[in-house]
Amino acid sequence: MSGLFKSSIGKKLIMSVTGLCLVLFLLFHMSMNLVAIFSGEAYNKVCEFLGTNWYALAGTAVLAVGFLLHIVYAFILTIQNRRARGNVRYAYSVRPKMVEWASQNMLILGIIVLVGLGLHFSHFWYKMMFAELVGAEHQFGPTDGAAWLQFYFSQPVIVVLYLVWFVAIWFHLTHGFWSAIQTIGWNNLVWMSRIQKISTIFATIICLGFAAVVITFFVKSLCCCAA
Repeated sequence: MSGLFKSSIGKKLIMSVTGLCLVLFLLFHMSMNLVAIFSGEAYNKVCEFLGTNWYALAGTAVLAVGFLLHIVYAFILTIQNRRARGNVRYAYSVRPKMVEWASQNMLILGIIVLVGLGLHFSHFWYKMMFAELVGAEHQFGPTDGAAWLQFYFSQPVIVVLYLVWFVAIWFHLTHGFWSAIQTIGWNNLVWMSRIQKISTIFATIICLGFAAVVITFFVKSLCCCAA
């Protein structure tokens, strides 16, 4: 077992598995947020259902550990790969151009993703789950997710920041999903183009779903102002 954490292949496998788990969470989170477009009341029911229940807290803890492992191993592998092969990150003979660009710019993309994540936590997790845990009071209740969405996404600067964040996530997903599948073993020439298309479609669906929520609430705020 210790060899898994020490070997380069083991580290890539851990980063790939944790990354895929985080991708599944993004899919769930995006699907949950889409509910808010159709019904703020239904979305609040989902927020209330998740809230601070033991399974929500356990899931949050698992995600936090997985995220930390993903970041730590990504950082370690980046340093090792640069020392061993300069700027060549992965020893694949064929890499899609879009994936290649994302791979070469993963540092800046990663910084944008982390900054956006911090912004998102301060806007929602801190005001909702954490506030419910510690009994803190804010402008809206901890389960009034729809009100928080409307409050933040009525502000143009925040809307732009979130959309930039989603673009960075899109590039990160197209590269990360592709690389994770490659690491798991689907790295033959037959599957390369298929994996590229699947990763692009998957990343596009997730990021468009998140963007749709932001844009919808921003448009709602404009309509309210016009009325």
